[in-house]
Amino acid sequence: MQIFKVDGMSCGHCIKAITNVIKAVDMQAQVQVDLASAEVCVSSSLDTAQLSALIKKAGYTAQAQ
Repeated sequence: MQIFKVDGMSCGHCIKAITNVIKAVDMQAQVQVDLASAEVCVSSSLDTAQLSALIKKAGYTAQAQ
C-alpha cells in the first residue's frame, strides 16, 4: 500500500478523477481516498513515481508518505 498526501481534493469529483486515472493504467489497483486527511492510499503494481505522475495528470499535487 502506497500513501500519498494530495493537495486540492475537495469533493466526489476529485475522488473519481484520481481513481479513474489510476485504474486506466492498472485496472486491478485498489484506490482509497480520504478527503478529510487529504490522503490517497493505493495498492497497485505501479511504483511510487508512476502513481505520483498519474495523480499529477489528474490535476493534483501528490507527495509520497
